[in-house]
Amino acid sequence: MTTVAFHLEGSRIVGFEVKGHSGYADEGSDIVCAAVTSAVRLCECTINDVLGLEASVKVRQKDASISLKLPGSLGQTNESTCQALLTALMVYFTELHEEYPENISVLEV
Repeated sequence: MTTVAFHLEGSRIVGFEVKGHSGYADEGSDIVCAAVTSAVRLCECTINDVLGLEASVKVRQKDASISLKLPGSLGQTNESTCQALLTALMVYFTELHEEYPENISVLEV
């Protein structure tokens, strides 16, 4: 199962960690893993490449995980943009969980 944990400080989403394979299908044919990976990459590219921020990203092949942590001071516009993006990611993963409850779980920590 893929577990997505969104890290919160109060109501602010400060980052997330995605861990594990969904187990929906064999590696390379797993549509749930593909959907998760694509969404995470879009989020990371938007934050780091489009907005030019320096979110900390850690990829660990050993346990099939990726984590992203926002930098502290973003300014009002970037903060608002990042919160909208991360909230949308949370909603997307929650909807994916509703469709594939045996393959993905979403937590707020």
